[in-house]
Amino acid sequence: MASLDDQAVRDFLSAGTRTGKVAWVAADGAPHVAPIWFVLDGGDIVFNTGADTGKGKALSREGRVSMVVDDEHPPYSFVKVDGTVTLSEDRAEVRRFATIIGGRYMGEDRAEEFGARNGVPGELLVRLHPTRVTAAFDIAD
Repeated sequence: MASLDDQAVRDFLSAGTRTGKVAWVAADGAPHVAPIWFVLDGGDIVFNTGADTGKGKALSREGRVSMVVDDEHPPYSFVKVDGTVTLSEDRAEVRRFATIIGGRYMGEDRAEEFGARNGVPGELLVRLHPTRVTAAFDIAD
C-alpha cells in the first residue's frame, strides 16, 4: 500500500494543476463527488470549501472523505486517498491556504486575488489526514 510519504505519490499529487475529486455521503445517504483545488501540507491534503455547502456540511457531520486524483492521458495513473478530516474556520489560516491554492491553480500573479476571494467568513479549511493511500502509475504501459 502506498502512503503520502512516498515521493512518487507526493510528486504525482503536486504535479501541475490536477484537480482532486472528493467523494462524500449526503445526509440522505446519496453519494456525491466534486472537483477541488488542493495542496499538500506535510502529511495532509489541504483544500477549502464553504461551510454551508453540501460538502462542508457532510464533512462536518461525517469527518471522513475519499479523494482521487488522476492523469487522464496515457499511460494513465491515479492516487486515491481515504481519510479523516479536520475543519478550521481560523480566517488567517483559511486565507493563507486559499492564497497558496490559488497560486497553484491560477498562477502566482493571481494568488492574492484568490486568497481574498476564498479566505472569507463562511469558508472552511479542510485537512485530509490520510488513513489509506492507493496508487497506480503508468497503468497502460
